[in-house]
Amino acid sequence: MKTVIELLHRGAAEHGDMAYLGGKVGYEWKTCSFKETDRLSAIFASALISLGFKDRDNIAILSEGRPQWVICEYGVLKADCVSVPLSTKLTEGEIIFRLDHSESKALLVSENNYQKAVDALKETSVAPKVIVISPRTPALADIMAKNPLPGGAQPLFYDDLMDDAERAFGAHEARIAEIEKNLGADDVVTISYTSGTSGNPRGIMLTHRNYLHNTENALKTVTIKKGWTSLIMLPLDHAFAHTVGLYIFLRRGLTMYFVDSQGGAMATLRNLPINLKELKPDFLIIVPALAGNFMKKMSHGVSEKGGLVQKLFEAGVKAGARRIGDGFNKPPLGTRLANFLPWALANAIIFPKLRAVFGGRMLFAIGGGAMMETKQQEFFAAIGAPIYPGYGLTENAPIVCSNSHERHKYGTAGAIIADTEVRIMKDAATECARGEQGEIVVRGGSVMKGYYKNPQATAEAIVDGWLWTGDLGNIDSDGFLSVSGRAKALLIAPDGEKFSPEVIEEAICSTSKFVNQIMVYNDHCKFTCAVMTVNVPELKAAVQALGLLLSFDDDLDKIIALLREDVFAYAKKPEYAANIPSQWRPASFAVVPGVFDENNGFLNATLKMVRHKVREAFQPRIDELYQGGSADPMLPGNRKALREILRG
Repeated sequence: MKTVIELLHRGAAEHGDMAYLGGKVGYEWKTCSFKETDRLSAIFASALISLGFKDRDNIAILSEGRPQWVICEYGVLKADCVSVPLSTKLTEGEIIFRLDHSESKALLVSENNYQKAVDALKETSVAPKVIVISPRTPALADIMAKNPLPGGAQPLFYDDLMDDAERAFGAHEARIAEIEKNLGADDVVTISYTSGTSGNPRGIMLTHRNYLHNTENALKTVTIKKGWTSLIMLPLDHAFAHTVGLYIFLRRGLTMYFVDSQGGAMATLRNLPINLKELKPDFLIIVPALAGNFMKKMSHGVSEKGGLVQKLFEAGVKAGARRIGDGFNKPPLGTRLANFLPWALANAIIFPKLRAVFGGRMLFAIGGGAMMETKQQEFFAAIGAPIYPGYGLTENAPIVCSNSHERHKYGTAGAIIADTEVRIMKDAATECARGEQGEIVVRGGSVMKGYYKNPQATAEAIVDGWLWTGDLGNIDSDGFLSVSGRAKALLIAPDGEKFSPEVIEEAICSTSKFVNQIMVYNDHCKFTCAVMTVNVPELKAAVQALGLLLSFDDDLDKIIALLREDVFAYAKKPEYAANIPSQWRPASFAVVPGVFDENNGFLNATLKMVRHKVREAFQPRIDELYQGGSADPMLPGNRKALREILRG
């Protein structure tokens, strides 16, 4: 097998009329089988050929996950074109850059993203044909009337194109067969743009070989069974969603449902918990930020009940974590027996209600997109809804390693997948010893073809077949890979010594009661500082309990002192104190209102922090921390921010 189109044909032959794709239309879930997906994608390919697309034209897709998204991408490939999947979280300027850089000849867009697409097209240097892949609705008609395409162009509609192409399919059937015959393993499937956390985005070219290699070898690490269902919560522009969703589901015969996005982004968020209960998925793929939200809501829901329920819950989680240990090295029998009763009581009374949040049938989830805190892993394992984190990057299509139900170790990113070489390098010529931290480099069939129209960046990233990831990590004595952060995001002391901020951020978020999000910063400065958002309900409750008033600076300084004590709580934990030297501990901090999210650009589409944007937005607050020359957070900026936050 050399292409994902061949994989689609095989999936259609093996799984036939089983449901492959599912989405909600109105109030009803509709599905599309493996066989029907293969057929409909060929019809869409015929429509594209009729419109004149050919010879590896790039075609962009801007839509939330839906069956038509998948059908269209397969159709794009069958028409001898290349898919350019775009995140629905992109700003207008980011869309303009990607459309222009990829020279996309068409833009497939959903109703929810139509206005954003039109605004971007007013500024692009290209003029792609616009194809609307949502059904016609009165709401869509209203959006289109208010947002005409530039130059008087008229959009095309997926439904119309499919009707016409089905009637004329015979005229293009031979051409589609010829295209498929001539497709090669090294032909590009997607140009997936990086999220630009540390600079301008680059178009990552992933081939048929890349995706097939990653799919086949990931399945040797993680066991997935035919007939399972899943609710796809990740955007389909992710390489992770391609490999684990489109292709692994195709190989194994699973059904992927998409979160109901009817009504827009806010409706999608509201629909997620409803859809989980409706569909009762067996398996999920999830990003740590979303897992963290689930964990906070579960914990908050229990704390509202208070009393015996909360005590039983907290004791059960702690006991469950002790019984499990790190998941790889079994705790002593005495430890397991001593913690059995509190865990068993919580597991009988409370944990089933928490698992019901995921539908009640979830066996496990695979986490990706960013590092997952050990505290999260232990929490979900304790309540019986384990999340097994992995590590990857789009440049490797994307999976490098993963934990699994069969073999996992909490606190790590998992075991390296088969037929993939990983080294930890001190520098270009020196490999680290086992357990020593360095840059992660990867070699294998999953490594990208290169960066689109950027041979210099490609040559810098891939040296002698080895992909230099820019991520720091180590491999332990059991063969598990741990990832500690980005090399370019390092804290740098005046003497040039470096340290990973993610290690500190995880420690603080794992132990703090009041810190919601935090970015630790040091760029050749005398001391390390941080910019952070707070858990407003928890902080308000503490302020009220202490009887502090926001009108007095002295009381505000007492609140700041409370936050300082909370930020340093991790230093009392031996596992953190031993691994984080005192010089890197944030000596001062700037409290800022709101949260870091995709809307303000402080999180990217994979919910990773975009550090340079946070730094740029709050540079005056960072400057204030250093102006006095001493590490003192009792500053006007913090007092003003706390008044705003706590009065809101």
